Formats: sequence, C-alpha cells, structure tokens
Amino acid sequence: MKSTRRKMLGAAALGLASAGAAPGQVRSGNFVFLSGIGGWYPERRPKAGDIREQTADALTIMKNSLEKAGSSLEKVVKVSVALVDPETNWEPMNQVYDTFFTKKKPARSYWGATGFRRRGQLLQIDCIAYVD
Repeated sequence: MKSTRRKMLGAAALGLASAGAAPGQVRSGNFVFLSGIGGWYPERRPKAGDIREQTADALTIMKNSLEKAGSSLEKVVKVSVALVDPETNWEPMNQVYDTFFTKKKPARSYWGATGFRRRGQLLQIDCIAYVD
C-alpha cells in the first residue's frame, strides 16, 4: 500500500511541477481530481483582468492538467465553481465556460465567494474527470 500511495503522490507531484498544471491534482482509480484552479496568476498576467480572461486561464490550466493526467475536458464528469460577485460575473463566466465544454456538459455546481488569497482573483474551479 505504501508503494502504491508513494507512486500516486509521486505522479501527482510530477504533474504539479510542470508549467500550467493545476495546483492540486490527485488520481484515484479511474478518476483524476483537480482542485484549486485559480482564475488569476500574477506571475503570468500582471493585471488581474476580468472574469472572461480568468475563466479562460483557469479552464486552459484544467485542460492541460487533464491531458497530462491522461484525460480530457470531454471526460469531465463534475465541475465546481466558486465565483466572486455571481450577479455580475455569472453570465460572462458561463459564456467562456460554454466554449470549453461544447459537447456533453458535465454536472456543475457553483457558489458565491467573497474573495480568494490573491486579491483580484474572481473564481476558482475544481473538477473530477474519468481516466481510461
């Protein structure tokens, strides 16, 4: 068991060490769990930007991380979105979201958030995806 756990954590660490990988990535059986994908990373984009840019950034990181884990956006079964100021940000976030999930839409939940560790960050996304 220790050996299997060590391999799993080592694989997750390798995924995290590469550029554009999600901050929290764990594989369990035929599922990969990505957590804490922020909408803004100051080292890549000096200004916080708007919800459309942040959504596209977060979903691009999600897409790249899933592909590195052997999955894809088409295999996502569940998405959770924490969103600052949902009244203002829901519709533009959803417009960008729909460009990434064009075929079968995964189950999704969202909730309003008052803010995140990075001032100016407007959303955070988690997902669960199937891996063959």
